[in-house]
Amino acid sequence: MTGGNFMATYEYLCSDCGPFDVRLAIGSAPATHDCPLCAGESRRVFSSPSFAVTPHALAVSREREEKSREMPDVVSALPPRESPAPRPHPALSRLPKP
Repeated sequence: MTGGNFMATYEYLCSDCGPFDVRLAIGSAPATHDCPLCAGESRRVFSSPSFAVTPHALAVSREREEKSREMPDVVSALPPRESPAPRPHPALSRLPKP
């Protein structure tokens, strides 16, 4: 915050020098800006904001949840229940072996 104005970072692209960023008050970015290296006119580039990096597991979970809104999985029966393998009775280990 500078002088009570909120600042934002705007991206511009110089055809000779490449991309560069300029910090200006929110809403005051012109369509063109002078390149800091060659002083040539550069056009403003619109890109998606970079808020934060989402953990992969959370991103996968959100994607699955959003997909289920539009295209839910259709099932006709309950999935088969996997039962654990039966464990032998502990007393069987004490029986004589043939």
